[in-house]
Amino acid sequence: MRTPLLTSTVARGSDGRYYSTSRPGSSQSTSSSTSTASTEKENVRHGVDPEEAKQAKKTATGQAWLRLFRLARPEYRLLGGAVGLLLVSSSVTMVVPFSMGKIVDIVTSAQGTIPFGLTPGQMFAGLGAMFVAGAVANAGRVMLIRTAGQRMIARLRRQIFGRIMSQDQGFFDRNRTGDLVSRLSTDTMVVSKSITNNVSDGLRASISAAAGLGMMIYVSPKLTGIMLGIVPPIALWAVFYGRYIKRLSRRTQEAVGELTKVSEERISNVRTVQAFSREAHEEARFDVEAQRIFGLAKREALASGLFFGGNGLAGNLALLAFLGLGGRMVMRGEISLGDMTSVMMYSAYVGSALSGLTSFFSEVMKGVGAGSRLFYLLDRAPEVDRNEDGIVLSRSQLQGAIRFDGVGFRYPTRPDVAVFQGLTMEIAPGSRVAIAGPSGKGKSTVAALLLRFYDVHEGRILVDGHDLRAVNLASWRSCVAMVPQDPILFAGTIRENLLYGNPQATEAEIIAALQRADAWHFVERFPAQMDTYVGERGVSLSGGQRQRIAIARALLARPRVLILDEATSALDGTRERRVLDALDALEDVTVITIAHRASTLRRSERIFVIGDDGSVVEDGSYAQLLANEDGYFHHLMAAQAAEHRE
Repeated sequence: MRTPLLTSTVARGSDGRYYSTSRPGSSQSTSSSTSTASTEKENVRHGVDPEEAKQAKKTATGQAWLRLFRLARPEYRLLGGAVGLLLVSSSVTMVVPFSMGKIVDIVTSAQGTIPFGLTPGQMFAGLGAMFVAGAVANAGRVMLIRTAGQRMIARLRRQIFGRIMSQDQGFFDRNRTGDLVSRLSTDTMVVSKSITNNVSDGLRASISAAAGLGMMIYVSPKLTGIMLGIVPPIALWAVFYGRYIKRLSRRTQEAVGELTKVSEERISNVRTVQAFSREAHEEARFDVEAQRIFGLAKREALASGLFFGGNGLAGNLALLAFLGLGGRMVMRGEISLGDMTSVMMYSAYVGSALSGLTSFFSEVMKGVGAGSRLFYLLDRAPEVDRNEDGIVLSRSQLQGAIRFDGVGFRYPTRPDVAVFQGLTMEIAPGSRVAIAGPSGKGKSTVAALLLRFYDVHEGRILVDGHDLRAVNLASWRSCVAMVPQDPILFAGTIRENLLYGNPQATEAEIIAALQRADAWHFVERFPAQMDTYVGERGVSLSGGQRQRIAIARALLARPRVLILDEATSALDGTRERRVLDALDALEDVTVITIAHRASTLRRSERIFVIGDDGSVVEDGSYAQLLANEDGYFHHLMAAQAAEHRE
């Protein structure tokens, strides 16, 4: 039996509003669905975004190769110069066997003559100068290739970082920081190396193989035929080896990303690890991920050993046959000893070139595997459209009127759990409102939706009468500031963290913001004052100090809408009152407070109470709501009071 699926989309109607619609989607058979679900569970277990896994399956190897080479297009001048120098150095290299053969004939035969009527001294001096020119060309090639590679790494990292920063919060819910850092550091290097250094080596190997083979045929077609017998099996073996290496490389990069995720997360939360005495557990967990990478590396080592060992055996057997047949031809006078020496040297060059080509192929396939992880980031369009051509809101024009109109919402990572269903509330411009309700009922989600970290699935959010999805996102966020319950400070000084809210703020404005947030009194007591280093995530400050620094940072941004999500929860009653008094003095600012404390809620002009069904069940002033003894809010506050008494 098949069950039709509904696919939800957002469309804009003729009245300019955005509406949610549903349309039938395709269904899968039970076995297919089970297989898909199993695959997605496996991806989740290994930290792979199912969305990325689907894209990787659709990308053919040929397309990936083309995209890899397109990434190198901006470096065409450096790479072109490197190719020119490569031709020079390779030409010199290819002259060596022929020259050595002629020298052998001159030395071993009385009839040997030096070409062009040169004396022995002139001949050796000419060869020496040619070798110097080849060395200079090769050095230049390496420098240009390395420079192009580093420029490409820098450009790739800049592009990838920019794409990561522009993604929606749903993306970050599914992808952890450590894996993204791994892509920025490791994957970009693998990709760059595969299409700069390896391409250069591959071109050199191709030129050496082609030129060497041509000279071998010119000198002795018969001996050349022996060497050509090993090419087809090696080429066929290389194809299978390359495909295997591509799959293995992608899995290795994913494993490295998982290792980075584990280490980054645990090191950044080392206090929690040590507080619970879980050092040994985390070491064991890290070892599991490290052993996973080691297991993949062993498989690659086994495949590479068999491949290169087989190639070496084929080459040695061919060389043995070559010496046997070539020796008989010399004794019969069919070729000279010098010609045999030239062919033997050319065969060594060709063998080395073929080995280089197989190595080049495997390295490029590694680049394809790593590149697919980067292509996902480069290609992924954020689910939340920044709407750069939308309505631009400015601080001077924004009034701060906000309306939630029948909003329905589910988190992308929990699509089966409805957070809001028909949420409706209206916030007047310049007012002080509070959002109350039990824990886990979506109070903080209101802030996330207001900042448009996510888009609503049903209904709409209006700002000054404009649908938030029709507004230029950057302009809207520049008018809003938010202080979360556990604010994050960057690993820098207090001044640097404050200026993040407003880089143009003056010293006087910074001090005024600190005073308003009741933070200046402890900042000025620090020996370095505002140049005090706060540590990673502000760890050197107390929770209350971090909250007040975050409030000052938000005030420096001069917002028209200020969202406080339990922003004073770490403060005592006296400190909280001082901060709230200062915030109450703000003019023309809409303040939205998310709180549990009665002391905080009491100061709000209006309280919206979110119930268990994800909608507003009550609204009014603190006194009005508390006076209703049968109301939801009254029972909520009574339960909190009972908990405090206990």
